[in-house]
Parts: sequence; C-alpha cells; structure tokens
Amino acid sequence: IFVPAGPMLNDRYKGNRVGAGTHSRKYWDEYQAGNIDKAEWTRLEQRMTRAPGTCNTMGTASTMTNIVEAMGLSLPGAAAIPAMDSGNARMASAAGARMVEMIREDLKPSQIVTKASVMNGVAAYLALGGSTNAAIHLIAMAGRAGIALTLDELDAMARKVPVLVNLFPSGDKLMEDFYYAGGLPALLKKIKAHLNLSAVTVTGKTLAENIAEARCEDDEVIRDVKNAVSAKGALAVLRGNLAPNGAVVKPSAFGAKFFKHRGRALVFDSNAQMHAAMRDPDIDADENTVLVLRNAGPVGAPGMPEWGNLPIPQKLLKQGVRDMVRLSDARMSGTHYGACVLHISPEAAIGGPLALVRTGDMIELDIEARKLHLDVTDEEFERRKSEWKPRETPYERGYVRLYQQHVTQADKGCDLDFLEGNAKTPEPVIY
Repeated sequence: IFVPAGPMLNDRYKGNRVGAGTHSRKYWDEYQAGNIDKAEWTRLEQRMTRAPGTCNTMGTASTMTNIVEAMGLSLPGAAAIPAMDSGNARMASAAGARMVEMIREDLKPSQIVTKASVMNGVAAYLALGGSTNAAIHLIAMAGRAGIALTLDELDAMARKVPVLVNLFPSGDKLMEDFYYAGGLPALLKKIKAHLNLSAVTVTGKTLAENIAEARCEDDEVIRDVKNAVSAKGALAVLRGNLAPNGAVVKPSAFGAKFFKHRGRALVFDSNAQMHAAMRDPDIDADENTVLVLRNAGPVGAPGMPEWGNLPIPQKLLKQGVRDMVRLSDARMSGTHYGACVLHISPEAAIGGPLALVRTGDMIELDIEARKLHLDVTDEEFERRKSEWKPRETPYERGYVRLYQQHVTQADKGCDLDFLEGNAKTPEPVIY
C-alpha cells in the first residue's frame, strides 16, 4: 500500500491564495522585472511554503499520489490528506493494518496493477489537471509491470476527459481545498464514465465500491463536466518533423494566445548558456521569439531535469512580457505554467531533430492540430542531419555512463531498458 506524505497547508499572501511553485515562478518574474523588492520577495517565500509536505498546488507529487490512489494502490482519500492533518497518521495506521490483512488474503499488487487500473490512473491525472511529468511516470510504471502504454493512448484519453479540479496552475485553489471538497473519491465519482469501476483495489473492494459513498462538498473546487476548468485538457501530444516520437504540452496551463504560433527560434545548447542570455540587456528576442533549450533530455543533461519552464528574458519582463513559446527536451515542474513544449523526443543528445534547429529558423506550433514543425526544406533538414556530431560526454564510466547507455526516451518513460517488462525477478520485486 502506498502511503503518501500529504500536501502542505494552504498559503495566503495579502488575502490571496499562493501556492508552492506556481507563485514562486510568478513573483520571481515580478522580482526580476523590478516590480517587487527583495524584502517583499522574502515575505512571499515565507508564505508560499509555510508547512511540511509536498507542494500544495497540483504539482507532480499531488498528481502522482492521486494517480496511485486511482490505480487502487492507496486507501481511498489518502492522497489529499494534508501532511499536518491528524487524519494523515490515522490513514498511515489504517494502511499498516490493511497490509497485514492483504497478506492473509493473498491479495498481491500484481493483481491490482492491470491495464484497466493504469487507465484509471490516466483518467484521474487528466481530470486533476496534473503534471506533464505524469506522462513519463505512467508509461514507466506500466512498463515495469509489462503493460504497454503509449503517448497516443494518453492523448486519446485527454481529448475525452476535461480538467475538473480547480487547483493551481490550471485553476485558483490549493490541495487543502481539494481535501475539504472530498478529495479523489469525489472526483472519481464525477468521471466514472471514463473509469473501469470493476478494478480491484488494496481495500479488497472494487473501485466502484470504494467511491459509492463519496460526495463532492464544493463544486467550485471539483467542477462538474458542464462547468469544467478547461475543456482543452491537461495534455496534448504534438508531433511533426521536430518531434517525430512526440512532445507534450499542458493546454489547461498554456497561454491561449500561443495555441497557434509561428516564431523565430533562439537556440541554447546548455542550461548555463540559456541563463546567461536571459540577463543580457541586448538579447535578440521579442515576445514572438521561440526559445529553444536542447541537450536537457535523459541522455543529454543527463537525467532530464525540470528546465523546461525557461525564464523570460529580463529585458522582456521589464517590457511587460510574461509568457513566450519555449521548446525543450527537458521536463517542467507540475507547479509551473506557460507556453512550454516539453519532452521533445528523440532528444537532441542522440541526434533528434531538436539538435538540428538553428537560431533564426521559423518554428510552427498548433496545439489543436497537435503539430510541431521546423520550417526548413527536406533537403536542408537532411543536410544538417548528415553534418551532426554527438557531443562528447564527460561520463566515461560509472553509474551515469550506464544510465546514459540504457535510459529510454521520454515517449518510452525514461526508464532503464533492462528494467522494462514483467520479468520473473522485477526490481523491486512485485509479488
């Protein structure tokens, strides 16, 4: 049984809700623009993360704990209990008792984790408006159990399931509000048309039985389908000559004016180069420029860090610009927002098309059409491809070298290839 740590308590600043990650990015931009001073930034820091726990927005932690609950691997309602709430200790104790019962019943995780339960997790992720990181983690989790899950399946579900949970960064509430509104069981009841309700859970009951008595206590926090937070969905999978194996965006937290965009590329080969350029008062960029960061994927970084929410150039922040189209083979914190295209696959470090982009190229983006296109001729594309050479890696041996040789691409879950599949001796052992 998975026992989550629980989210932080709600935060407020000057009467308004502020959440971990989401508002640190928002107010950091204001600080960089000169609109708030160091003292106010420090006060904000003290309010945004005022208690122990995971991020109180719908970040990656809250996304994944809710997914695990939807898959039947946590006790009902566990994911939303705040870390500092006394209910958390009661839940942990109940989980311990239930584990002993499961042993007596011979109820195994392998009986719970099925394609149906994984798809229940996918549906919950999308209705939550969850982190784009889930698109990687779900594929990897399923792969460890020998269950095939593809980006196309995620995209197909995303076209059906709207965002119903009104939490930052897609909405304007926090995890404590979600807890009081009824948590995941209340949400699952509202999306039951998209669930396999006969799936077995750690309670020994079906998902249908677990949510039978659930009710929503606040329809503004957990919306109805007719009043969705976003009908555009929490995920869109883009393809094109720049991302033949896929790239992901989060439409519900994506700048609407950039849903269809054509702009000039400004390319950075490293995170350090990018950050130095952001402070350059003479940077050759405007609000229509497409910022491109490469060599930030699983092999290239290595480790695919959360660099995908590229900062806005300081020069443009001072002009009032707060969003731009940004492309990368990196990930992004689930707490963040903006016109960020992520997980471009294959990544630049292994010769993916992102490695061939040059500053000045025109890039076309169309979220509705699921398109990401580099506007160069096929001949020019092939010429650049023939000239490309991989960068030298400083990791000639050791774990990092092993990792670089065996990590899969984002569309395959960024797992180690020798851990995929439901082997007789998986790691960790699943009985």
